[in-house]
Amino acid sequence: MSIFSIATSGLSAASLRVNVAASNIANVQTTGPLPASAGSSSSAVTAGSGIAPTFPAAYVPLRVDQVSQSSGSTPGGTIATVSTVSPSYTAQSDPGAPFANQDGLVAAPNVDIANEFAQLAAAKYSFIANAKVIQAYSETEKSLLDITA
Repeated sequence: MSIFSIATSGLSAASLRVNVAASNIANVQTTGPLPASAGSSSSAVTAGSGIAPTFPAAYVPLRVDQVSQSSGSTPGGTIATVSTVSPSYTAQSDPGAPFANQDGLVAAPNVDIANEFAQLAAAKYSFIANAKVIQAYSETEKSLLDITA
């Protein structure tokens, strides 16, 4: 695997890390009904219709798992995959929410804001480092071509 492809895999992983952290931060307050109470018959029923209203589930936070890439005898680079955080929600008191259960609880995304900002900082420095590798590779290659010409 070339230096260039190793660095670009790092750039892609950093970009994915930024996108996931941004999504988690943007949706930190997107609550929904608790899964145990989502299908219960005691939920609010519209007057006279007999049909229970449906509410979207709480946002499911994501995380990036990054591992070293190995391809035969020339390992290098990284692979980043997205998976869901487990547990994906925590019970939070919000008795005014239309989808709150009988105890006034709703499902809130299990997002740690401090961790998300740490992920953004790590992605920033990873992106910078990989961009510097590409820049150094380009300059070295140019110098080598100047010597041989």
